Amino acid sequence: MRFDLTDLRLFLHIHDTGTITAGAQRAHMTAASASERIRGMEHMLGVPLLTRGRRGTTATDAGRTLVHHARAVLGQMDRLHSELGQYGRGMAGHVRLLCNTVALSEYLPDALAPFLLAHPRVSIDLEERVSQDIVHAVRTGHCDLGVVSDASDLEGLQTALFRDDPLAVIVPRGHALAQRQTICLADLVGHDVVGLVEDSALQTHIDMHARRLGAHLHYRVRLSTFDGICRMVGHGIGIAVVPHAAARRAVRARTVARLRLTDPWARRRLMLCLRDLPTLPPYARAVLEHLRQTPLA
Repeated sequence: MRFDLTDLRLFLHIHDTGTITAGAQRAHMTAASASERIRGMEHMLGVPLLTRGRRGTTATDAGRTLVHHARAVLGQMDRLHSELGQYGRGMAGHVRLLCNTVALSEYLPDALAPFLLAHPRVSIDLEERVSQDIVHAVRTGHCDLGVVSDASDLEGLQTALFRDDPLAVIVPRGHALAQRQTICLADLVGHDVVGLVEDSALQTHIDMHARRLGAHLHYRVRLSTFDGICRMVGHGIGIAVVPHAAARRAVRARTVARLRLTDPWARRRLMLCLRDLPTLPPYARAVLEHLRQTPLA
């Protein structure tokens, strides 16, 4: 049997998106052409690779085996091109880095900017996900690097500390809680809360712990940035759970008071994680080393 690299990439696109149409779009071909290629692969093997349904496609046992080997083959080809490219015009490549809300909004833009300036031929896809999804993506080879909370199940992955990342509660200066030094999540019940948009990774994390307490937080408003949240709190709209770095900025602006969040899950660290350093492409390894060497501010 002979599958070319286009076949392998197409099959991975279809597997990852869940439909032939979406996979074909990623592969820059028509759905009809993609479907014909897949049927040709199945005819060559003599077994179906996909189960086709009204809601999309799922891989058969043979298809899952192909996914495993296709990722290995294409990963090796990417590493080959990357390492040979270093003998030409310098390091070049594309890195996919998944991270949680705090890493994306508070740390990674400033940490990655110097690297991107120094390596103009390296591009980075930076995408927010919840930590458990990031860990799964790293394990299955869907991304090169991840930045997650140390509360994640990191067994079998290689890790390095990226940042200390405790969470804090900020309240308006004149709020009834402003004189306290510490607080726990349960103490927020009954108060107006300013939160992140519902699909953010950190908001999902906070709401999960509230549900475990049997508590319901009353959100007055939801915003997409920590700076926006801090400004709302400063105007007296409510109280909020934010990363220590964002709380520290707001306190400097003299608009809020900061309280230490005492719940054990709030005392967390951000960890860099990867599947296997020796197989990491050189350009992804360079990003990893750069992030490991940035000051732990």
